[in-house]
Amino acid sequence: MFSQDNYTKALKYATDAYSKKNESNGLEAHTVHINLVAMEVINACVKSKVDDEKANLAITCALLHNIIDDTNITYDELYVDFSEAVANAVESLSRDESISSKQDQMKKSIEMLLEQPYEVQMVKLADLITNLSNLVSQSGDNKKTYLKEVGFIYSCLKNSNIYLSSRLEEKIEEFKNHIE
Repeated sequence: MFSQDNYTKALKYATDAYSKKNESNGLEAHTVHINLVAMEVINACVKSKVDDEKANLAITCALLHNIIDDTNITYDELYVDFSEAVANAVESLSRDESISSKQDQMKKSIEMLLEQPYEVQMVKLADLITNLSNLVSQSGDNKKTYLKEVGFIYSCLKNSNIYLSSRLEEKIEEFKNHIE
């Protein structure tokens, strides 16, 4: 279904990048997060019978989706070390820090994601599923704002994968029950 060698390469690449940033206490959290996102994507690829090439792109991007935001890795490095498709996908999954407004950042991110193939959009849904699962047990005042953002992103990307859309809907309902 997908290449274990690609998975290993992307996982090692991400782990090395996080290690170089000298975040020894955050390395485990980053590694767990990207593996959970990848697991969601793998499961969705299997259930949705996504072809090997598309599954490899989705899984690779799942493992690398935060790397531009959280490390010193650049678009150009991803382009050279992986491919143009991976670099474009990861860039579309990253925040544009040159935009000051969070709302404008989200708008630009959605625009970029909508230009990507469904398998890249799947990564964003899987990331939201994972984030909501982790946030349920945490306290904070921003949960309602985050839920609105998730709802907006979901409405834009829900057609990318029916399985992940259904999973995200469930997580949104669970999350609502914990903040009301």
